Amino acid sequence: MGWALGDGREHGDDPAWDAAEAGALYDLLEREVIPEFYRRDASGIPTAWIRRMRASMAELTPRFSASRTVREYTEQHYLPAATAYHLRIANQGAMGRQMVDWQHSLEQKWATVRFGEVKAETRCEQHVFEVQVHLNDLDPKAVQVELYADGVMGGAPVRQEMKRVRQLSGAPGGYLYSAAVSAARPPSDYTARVIPHFDGVAVPLEDARILWQP
Repeated sequence: MGWALGDGREHGDDPAWDAAEAGALYDLLEREVIPEFYRRDASGIPTAWIRRMRASMAELTPRFSASRTVREYTEQHYLPAATAYHLRIANQGAMGRQMVDWQHSLEQKWATVRFGEVKAETRCEQHVFEVQVHLNDLDPKAVQVELYADGVMGGAPVRQEMKRVRQLSGAPGGYLYSAAVSAARPPSDYTARVIPHFDGVAVPLEDARILWQP
């Protein structure tokens, strides 16, 4: 279809990488792009270039058309938002009142949330993490503890929910959380974090609090 540059990773403002990509671009233009455009048949038609354009249009138009955009916005945003609205106003706004109480609790108690000891052990091609979280007076159901790792090669980030295993002995409001992830990546790639949680609430859109493991 088209041509690709780079390795699909973010390199920030690295001048050496900028120079390498510039060199690769000029080399690609000189050796492939320009020759293909000017290579014509007996009728003066760049047949290879036209084949490439047609293949690009056939594959990309359905993905980047206005129809696709409107459909995805409707299915992924507008309809879920309408459903959420009706749930929140049902029973004279019962769910909406619960949400407000949840947000007030977060406002009052979030500052006291902290991490304790964090352990990681590799077993059977998995990293098993155990994380101590001190929620103090905050209801454990009001938050979610998860392991997070940045995506690789432009992929989506890893977000693995951690399960609350037990309450910590002698630590009111302290809990042990655990989760297992693939050992294909080093354990240092993963960081535990605490985020707000309430069914039907869009986080971080409606509550952007987040506490990262130090």
